[in-house]
Amino acid sequence: MLHVHAVAIEVIRLLRPLMPRLSRFDLALAKQITRSASSIALNIAEGQQSQGGTRRQRYLSAAGSANETRSALLVAEAWGYLSGEQSAKVLSQLDQIIAMLWKLTHS
Repeated sequence: MLHVHAVAIEVIRLLRPLMPRLSRFDLALAKQITRSASSIALNIAEGQQSQGGTRRQRYLSAAGSANETRSALLVAEAWGYLSGEQSAKVLSQLDQIIAMLWKLTHS
């Protein structure tokens, strides 16, 4: 298993306690974060079993989902649903995932 997949799973674990609060304020945004965060891990896993250009496309999709999750958390902060302190560790892990996926797709 790639380390980036383990970090993606950790992001989900970090998001889990934030979701009830976010759901109370904006259910649609909470569902979007759930979908995009899950998509990170699922696309990485699919990419691991793919070859060539398909592998690269799955990793690019995972990176896009990581960026989407990151943006959704920033939107939640901007609306006042979450504090910067609540989302800081998740954002840091998402930045790490994006960097690792960039390296995997540009090597």
